[in-house]
Amino acid sequence: MTQPGRSVNPVVAGLTCRCPACGEGALFDGYLRVSSRCEACGLDLAAADSGDGPAVFIVLVVGVIVCFSALFTEIAFHPPVWVHLILWLPLAALLTAVLLRPFKGVMLAMQFHHKASEAGHGDV
Repeated sequence: MTQPGRSVNPVVAGLTCRCPACGEGALFDGYLRVSSRCEACGLDLAAADSGDGPAVFIVLVVGVIVCFSALFTEIAFHPPVWVHLILWLPLAALLTAVLLRPFKGVMLAMQFHHKASEAGHGDV
C-alpha cells in the first residue's frame, strides 16, 4: 500500500491497470470491465467511465502506424492487394486489442487524478 501523502503517478497506474488512488488494487475486473471497488484501498470505481476516449486515441495511434507501414510497403515493394490484407488487417486488430486496455486505464487514472466528473444540468 502507498504511504499517506504519497501521490500515485496516473500514467503508471493506468498503464499497469492499477487503482489510480493507491496503485495496488486491480483497476479491471475482466478485460475492459472496470472493477466496482479497489480491493486494496476500497476506492469506489463503479462511477468511472472513460467513454469513447480510449477508442479515439487507439484509432489515431493504430491508424498512423498501419497506414504509414502500408504506404511504405506499397511504395517500396509494390505487393499485390492480398499481401496488404494479410499484413495490415491483423496488425490493426492486434494493436487495437493490445493497446485498448492500457489506454482505458490511463484515461480512467487521469480522470481520477484531475477529479473529472460528468457535467450535470446545473453545471452547464
